[in-house]
Amino acid sequence: MPATRTDSPNAPETIPDKTAKALAKVTAQWQPPVIGSKARACIMADFDPSAKPFSSGDKQQDKAAVEALASELDVLQNLFYADKRYKLLVILQGTDTSGKDGTLRGVFSRMTPLGVHTVGWKAPTENERAHDYLWRIHQQMPGAGEIMIFNRSHYEDVLVPPVNGWITPEQTAQRYAHINDFERMLSETGSVILKFMLHISFDEQRERLQERIDDVAKHWKFAMGDLDARKQWKPYQQAYENLLNATSTPWAPWTVVPADSKTHRNLMIATLVRDAMQKLELRYPPGDPALEGVKVI
Repeated sequence: MPATRTDSPNAPETIPDKTAKALAKVTAQWQPPVIGSKARACIMADFDPSAKPFSSGDKQQDKAAVEALASELDVLQNLFYADKRYKLLVILQGTDTSGKDGTLRGVFSRMTPLGVHTVGWKAPTENERAHDYLWRIHQQMPGAGEIMIFNRSHYEDVLVPPVNGWITPEQTAQRYAHINDFERMLSETGSVILKFMLHISFDEQRERLQERIDDVAKHWKFAMGDLDARKQWKPYQQAYENLLNATSTPWAPWTVVPADSKTHRNLMIATLVRDAMQKLELRYPPGDPALEGVKVI
């Protein structure tokens, strides 16, 4: 089946239905069951961080595909900005060194800064702690036609506090419910939410942390607290498992991205963002009849 186009001659081609269905089938294997389904809860062991489900088997071919997808996303972002019917929130969540910064560079760097924004979430400030934990998050939601990319997110508030014993299991469950309701509200008011959990192995994290220590030019990326968090690897993996099962909803499902391979990580995320944007059937606004026949002299 040939590729089809949107109603604009300048819009990018969409992928054939057969290919789209094949990709959807593969993607489903990396998505925890949505809450309310009868499927068994996921466990982190279900997801192999070294897997490459979207790979062609050739690294150079995969890299070329990422470059092509980045160019496609640039065109789609321009159309998305002009259309202004939707807002897009992309959440990149993962442990230290899982590749959140690398994803921003590899997947989204071609897009114009006009309609794409990024927030790298840190520990809340004193003023932010004086409000509810979602207060600062809501202020950074994308507007119509905008794409917002979160490097870490509000999910830190159901990872760090429970792992460190700052909140009880009952409070954690309450926060899951808050987040689900918050994201449902966003979805019902025009936001598309794509949530990616970048999944790396314990050994891969060790190599990446050591690289930051050994390379003086990467010391700025390293903090001694990273080693403390690494000692809590198992509790954090359990916390991720818990949140995946509690906050994967029909309106904002999670996708686990095997990320030991940086190239595959970018390929998978770029493909899924491209596909999600194409499904919106974006279009340019109607032409202005007043401009018909106007000549610039």
